Amino acid sequence: MIQSRVHVSDLREHIGRTVSVCGWVNTLRLQRKMQFVIVRDSTGMTQVTHKRDGGALEAQLQALTPESAVRITGRVVDAAQVKLGGLEIVPESVEVLNRAATSLPIDEHTGLEQRLDWRFLDVRRRPAAQLMFAAQTTLEQGMREYAYAQGATEMHTPKLMGTASESGAEVFKLGYFDRVAYLAQSPQFYKQMAISAGIEKVFEIGPVFRAESSFTSRHATEFTGVDVELAWIDGVEDVMAFEEQMLAHAIAKVAVAHGEAIAERFGVELTVPATPFPRLTLAEAHEILRKDGWDPEGAKEDLDPEGERGISAHIKEATGHEFVFITHYPVSIRPFYHMRPADDPSVTLSFDLLWKGLEITTGAQREHRYDVLLKQAAEKGMSPEPLQDYLNAFRYGCPPHGGLGMGLGRVLMVLLGLDSIREATFLFRGPNRLTP
Repeated sequence: MIQSRVHVSDLREHIGRTVSVCGWVNTLRLQRKMQFVIVRDSTGMTQVTHKRDGGALEAQLQALTPESAVRITGRVVDAAQVKLGGLEIVPESVEVLNRAATSLPIDEHTGLEQRLDWRFLDVRRRPAAQLMFAAQTTLEQGMREYAYAQGATEMHTPKLMGTASESGAEVFKLGYFDRVAYLAQSPQFYKQMAISAGIEKVFEIGPVFRAESSFTSRHATEFTGVDVELAWIDGVEDVMAFEEQMLAHAIAKVAVAHGEAIAERFGVELTVPATPFPRLTLAEAHEILRKDGWDPEGAKEDLDPEGERGISAHIKEATGHEFVFITHYPVSIRPFYHMRPADDPSVTLSFDLLWKGLEITTGAQREHRYDVLLKQAAEKGMSPEPLQDYLNAFRYGCPPHGGLGMGLGRVLMVLLGLDSIREATFLFRGPNRLTP
């Protein structure tokens, strides 16, 4: 009779019974009198123990290789001396479902770039990596739950565009039949069209493409964006309030589902953030940083990574909070569609959200008035012709609105204390990486 599969995590419920475990050979200890095989599935590891007797089972176990996919059927025995859960399986049959070649191309000492070449093996062999994707799933679930509860509609916008979105500098060109198309560097314009279409709250979790030749630990040429757009807002504060509540809800969900495992595997104690998050204008942030000696080249109108880390450290010390919104960025470094306050048209009603020193979000109230958009685009040296489809959305009664774009990989980086976005992505894409 074929035994139904039992996960390793459930073996204690089957002591004394014969079960089948399906997984991979983690390690082999083939001694003179005994054969020990550690089998790993997605829920844990267990020991298979066989006393050599010269039979067929001995030969099958002897021929196993690390990472071979196997089905082992045997009796579950309570064995207090076994470190892996105090259990062992005494095998009755061994089925090799796919024998792994030897030797393996990566091991526990292999560097990150080579591990990325063999990402399927890397993720399979490291429980922490599998936990990361479980946490990502729960994080997205929490974000969606909050958005749905607020009455938001989930949209799926095109990733192929006929004109370069926002600016032409950071987009990928590709052949599209007899003309040129571009990969969307943001769903921004389409989210705003949905607002103009009468869908009051819009969100999307989907791919974003950026043709940036950046080799930092936080940049990727393709990543997953979490985008939100809200209509009929009273101001940009409504957008920030939506985001902080959404993040607090999602992080709380991760903490409940995976908090203990994350502390064990990553050494990170998850803290559910209190709301509201602290807020500083960029000018206030600059003033605080300069008192501590920060005065970098080329960052007079923005924050460089050192400045982001510095202001986050200041807020943590002053308030105990890991998050901070930086607001009112100057017109010169923000897109033409960011709204400008009437009392100070040199700045925009925009924000970045920093978490533990890393920027994870950019957002703003959008300019919804057609004539003002035309004027602001002209100031940026942009011709209205390529923007006409976008601009048309504002000619027939588009309401006040605002939104945000968040990088899912960056959120995971901070959540789990990872050093690089390469580790927070299943199959990373960067200037030098298009495989596997």
